[in-house]
Amino acid sequence: MATLKETATAYEPTITLNIADLDRVDISFPIEDRTAQNSEGKEFSYKVMIANTKEYRVPNTVLEEIKKILKLRPDTQFVKVTKKGSGLATTYFVERID
Repeated sequence: MATLKETATAYEPTITLNIADLDRVDISFPIEDRTAQNSEGKEFSYKVMIANTKEYRVPNTVLEEIKKILKLRPDTQFVKVTKKGSGLATTYFVERID
């Protein structure tokens, strides 16, 4: 049986990263829906992409930008997502990577 000290030392909190944390995004990776509660107890839904056993949140604005890229270049396989700002003022920029 592990001690409290050993358990605390080995503990790693579960966090959901952001798609902008990746150097490049393979757009063939699967997307899953998740639900959670905000600090006020209200439920909300969000999308995640799973890459290398880690979850990366995918904002709807990123999906919209990828859709625009795919209309122009349907053969796109990889994109780069850049995040600017924080909170409600966050904006995402998506560019195609060859």
